[in-house]
Amino acid sequence: MPDVKKQSPTIDLTSREYYVNRELSWLDFNYRVLHEAFDERTLLLERLKFLAIFSSNLDEFFMIRVAILKDQIDALEVKLAPDRLSPQEQMTAIVERLSPLIAQQHQHFEQELRPKLKTVGVHLLSYSDLNKEQRTYLQTFFQKRIFPVLTPLGVDPGRPFPLMSNLSLNLAVALKRPRTGQTLFARVKIPNLLPRFIALPPDLYPQGQAIVWMGVPLEQIVAHNLSSLFRGMEILESSVFRVTRDADFPAQEDGADDLLVAISQELPKRRFKGDAVRLEIQASASEFVREKLVEGLKLSEQDVYNIDGLLNLKDLFFFGSMPLPDLKDPPWTPVVPPRFQRAVEAEKVSSLLDTSDVEDCFSIIRQGDILVHHPYESFTDSVQFFIRQAADDPNVQAIKMTLYRTSGDSPIIQALIRAAENEKQVVALVEIKARFDEESNIQWAQKLEEAGVHVVYGFVGLKTHTKIVLVVRQEGEDLRRYVHVGTGNYNPKTAKLYTDLGLFSCRDELGADLTQLFNFLTGYAEEHAYHKLLVSPISMRDRMIEMIQQEVKHVQQGKPGHLIAKMNSLVDPQIITTLYEASQAGVKIDLIVRGICCLRAGVKGVSDNIRVISIIGRYLEHSRIFYFYNDGDERVYIGSADWMPRNLDRRVEAVTPIEDPELAKQLKDLLDLMLSDNRQAWELQADGTYVQRQPGKDEPERSTHNLLMEQAARSAAIL
Repeated sequence: MPDVKKQSPTIDLTSREYYVNRELSWLDFNYRVLHEAFDERTLLLERLKFLAIFSSNLDEFFMIRVAILKDQIDALEVKLAPDRLSPQEQMTAIVERLSPLIAQQHQHFEQELRPKLKTVGVHLLSYSDLNKEQRTYLQTFFQKRIFPVLTPLGVDPGRPFPLMSNLSLNLAVALKRPRTGQTLFARVKIPNLLPRFIALPPDLYPQGQAIVWMGVPLEQIVAHNLSSLFRGMEILESSVFRVTRDADFPAQEDGADDLLVAISQELPKRRFKGDAVRLEIQASASEFVREKLVEGLKLSEQDVYNIDGLLNLKDLFFFGSMPLPDLKDPPWTPVVPPRFQRAVEAEKVSSLLDTSDVEDCFSIIRQGDILVHHPYESFTDSVQFFIRQAADDPNVQAIKMTLYRTSGDSPIIQALIRAAENEKQVVALVEIKARFDEESNIQWAQKLEEAGVHVVYGFVGLKTHTKIVLVVRQEGEDLRRYVHVGTGNYNPKTAKLYTDLGLFSCRDELGADLTQLFNFLTGYAEEHAYHKLLVSPISMRDRMIEMIQQEVKHVQQGKPGHLIAKMNSLVDPQIITTLYEASQAGVKIDLIVRGICCLRAGVKGVSDNIRVISIIGRYLEHSRIFYFYNDGDERVYIGSADWMPRNLDRRVEAVTPIEDPELAKQLKDLLDLMLSDNRQAWELQADGTYVQRQPGKDEPERSTHNLLMEQAARSAAIL
């Protein structure tokens, strides 16, 4: 009979102290993005890029997450987060956390990066810096190019407070009527059809200086020429401001006869109809101007962010186009995946040479599963190559794929249209609820439909987020199914910026699973148990929990237990509780979570055996990988799902096992490389903060993205 050990007091793993607030964790992630702009190891124009990304991320955060909290507050809804913070407490915490970060961002730009730009010949001037000739030029530019499109809007009892579009840049103007001394308020919208930064012609550059570009912000040109708009009035002040509106507009899906119509009707609301949730305003604005805006926008002081410097630093993306290659990351050309290399090269010269003896992508896949890793390996010469060949191959009978986000000019769209014209059965499940891509998705989906593609516009109540392609091909007397299961969108543009994985296979059971999944997505097939795939919202949560608990059983049997999971976000309370239980049992847990992580790592007695890192750098970490040691019979999965309630319960997701031992080993090696990163990795502490890893003395720098580019380049050079 085993010894009975004294039991430690039971720990309530649902206690608030073991959960990081989702919104605050996201702000921590965005700070890690901002830190790349602070880090002197980052090249100058890349530092500007990270400032722009920080601002862009914040826009979406306010339009969605803050808007949801404000709706809950207005509705007097006491909905507590897992850390037991109420909506109002979360709003207060957001302001306290965010205000100093925004101040840091603008201070760093104004005091550090803007002067550094000048030293390399890029002069972003203020209007007050201009000489007489430069001002004369811009006054003429204003009269010819700007003045005719401006519309000043006064606010008085006969003219209501104007409706201002989401994320627009504006001037709030305080005026005095000379005859009566009355103080008035007006708004002028800065036209968005012109560049944010207006360049001066080279003949107005100072002599004797090596200048690459010189210009001023558009809003300053307007501000210094307001007398043309308000003739006879005294201009007391003008202050730049920007409004962010609620863009979370859930369509009334349940009562909709047509989901496409329901979404289309809601789209115009995003620009104007959503309630204001944030006001950004120049810190120098007077109390008069501030009160007019806060009252007109129906905001509180908590919603006002004072900006000391340029508003909307998202526009700093502009400076990435400067011809200063030494101040940007070296260009990277993705390599052709080794297995596809000969076939891709043959396709390029097929019209000139006899390539009948060269294998096509299908014969290559039949030789064994293929794993591709973007952007290190080419999306064009793998995923697009696969779909392109399927569209043109006379033996292909059907192509079915899901499209969550892509570009309207994508070669994939053109290939699907061509396949339909070639009389193949083509099905595209287009998720028109993909936030901020709804309008473009509707437009190109309708083009597909006009070409004869069978288009399905998603589910009522569920988003289809899975990334899958199924190609059915006639081979002799039989039909063979070829599949691609990926972690990222079928978008050739983001495939150059996001890290994603994809599996090509023709395994029978995987093909049968995708057939059944597409039947569910496009028709009325009842969900059932899949052979290989883990599918949300059917089986994924239960199977993930089961595999975590299996590691616990191995530890209880005196064997090692280990799991590694890589994802964008970890939020789901049930998964987190299961991970805590596994840690308490002695399972070693490594988590690579780029963004939100609501789990606390390294808490004594709860998560001692859990390590969490976040990798931030040149590429956006987007791939999801799940590894379970499983007593030596290792299991490795890739797919589209994070461990979040929305992915596990409210989205259609698919995760596939990697059954080829060599490919599984490649993924384990990839995870180990990331876990050893000492340049891009931030490690989560028990108090919820992150500390960036630094190379030790005499220790080489290990940057995940640089090492993977080097590996890809070596593999291409060998062939």
